[in-house]
Amino acid sequence: MVHGDRVLAAAGPGVPGGCGPVAGGAALFRVHGDNYNLTRTLFVFRTVFVKTDVDVIVTGAGPVGLALAAELALAGVSVRVLERRDVPDPATRAQSINVPTAQALARRGLLPALEEIQRETLGVPRSRFTGHFAGMSLDPDRVDWADPELAAYTAVEGARMIPQPRLEALLAAHAERLGAAVLRGVEVTSLQDTGAGVVVGTDTGPMRAGWLVGCDGGHSTVRRLAGIAFPGTDPEITGCQAIVDIADPEKLAEGWSWSPRGVYRYGPQPGRVATVEFGGGPADRTAQVTLEDVQSSLRRVSGTDVTLTSLRAAPTRWTDNARQASAYRSGRVLLAGDAAHVHPPFGGQGLNLGMGDAVNLAWKLAAVVSGRAEEALLDTYDAERRPVGAWVLDWTRAQIGVLRGDPKSGALRGVLADLLGTRDGTTYAVKQIAGVTQRLPLPGSHPWTGRYVPDVVLSDGSPLADHAHEGGFLLLDRTPGAVFAESGKGRARIVRDGGTGVAGALIRPDGVVVWASDTTDPAGLEPALRQWAGSGPLSRTS
Repeated sequence: MVHGDRVLAAAGPGVPGGCGPVAGGAALFRVHGDNYNLTRTLFVFRTVFVKTDVDVIVTGAGPVGLALAAELALAGVSVRVLERRDVPDPATRAQSINVPTAQALARRGLLPALEEIQRETLGVPRSRFTGHFAGMSLDPDRVDWADPELAAYTAVEGARMIPQPRLEALLAAHAERLGAAVLRGVEVTSLQDTGAGVVVGTDTGPMRAGWLVGCDGGHSTVRRLAGIAFPGTDPEITGCQAIVDIADPEKLAEGWSWSPRGVYRYGPQPGRVATVEFGGGPADRTAQVTLEDVQSSLRRVSGTDVTLTSLRAAPTRWTDNARQASAYRSGRVLLAGDAAHVHPPFGGQGLNLGMGDAVNLAWKLAAVVSGRAEEALLDTYDAERRPVGAWVLDWTRAQIGVLRGDPKSGALRGVLADLLGTRDGTTYAVKQIAGVTQRLPLPGSHPWTGRYVPDVVLSDGSPLADHAHEGGFLLLDRTPGAVFAESGKGRARIVRDGGTGVAGALIRPDGVVVWASDTTDPAGLEPALRQWAGSGPLSRTS
């Protein structure tokens, strides 16, 4: 900061996209030769400020990074996404969409587009999506769909599966429409956390931001450069999946099949195959998977001479490597998605876990960037998301234990098959996969508190999610005379409704209910507003 004279240190409040703080401590003064003259106002503070290019840099343009960038941009935060690949990855990996992810897309008006993509790629589903546990299919006719935790979420009946490249394209367009910049072909090479900002070195030159979020996958460069440990278990199996053309598909049984060498799955999408082989991870995890690799693996585990003629989508390789970052935040560096946790891709948990990270973190980081919240709010990101990540790691590890081809695992698989053949067993598993049992330990005894808000339909027939397209907090008020509305003015978008059921609910931007009541008693609402919503709405409009 120079005004004709050399300035030793400058002080003052940070301005998004303008000045951001770096480590140090000083007062603002000028130097005239050897004479030190104080300016009229002396600012005593803990940090020195340097110019920043953007509020937040996100590394990785996968679904998690793009969703995070979109949420930040919606909240008025300047954000830049750096992706090392020149073009989007065409490989088909994650496909399953659970209830919290479907809700997140619905809140931003994206669910209809996603469902249309599903119809284009998979056709009209023959039944509700239920998934599997360790290759044991979960029969939708055996699920108790009247179970309160399932019945509360109509999204269970909505979007089910979408190829990841199509989801990425949808989210990229959404993020850029909101003002996020997505830069491809840019690789992060270094980072410096100054204590009040981040300098990110790239192969195109340095960039400066207030915050850096690593969404750059299981081999995260950001995690490594930040020195965040990644403990866990080493791989014992190798899996691959692809969408192929098959000369003789009659040689493969549909669904999951076991053999002494491993497991394979054929379907449900035409040409979709997946294999699991025991005996450790691949010699080279970075090697490109070829058509010949997929065919050889499929022949080994199926015991057939099936012939694959071409690839319709880029194949992927994976292992049962299961790890979780020792911290989701280190100073001004945060992690989300596979950068924070990796695990086998069973049950479609990986994409959904990462999307949950993105929507949980985005509004909190936006609140801190805007000055509406202290940095301590970011501590709740680790506290809320780490237990969910740990549970998913154990859920997928359990399936690996059942999948193995040894006699003990086979016996265990038989017992579990009996349990999953019951109404209660199938319902339990489907609820876990659907994500409807997640609950944060928040104050309050109401059944909604700490959960993702149920799919409320208002008295005019519109879903509550339609009122969340602009982001920010929602305050549902169904009381005569709008008893709760006055408290929420300026801090939440008020949704008045004459319907029955819950009298009022305060809903965070990530869909989590932090206060709810069945009566007109506003007790607890004001503390919840102060704790979570701060001094104003965290969105472009109020």
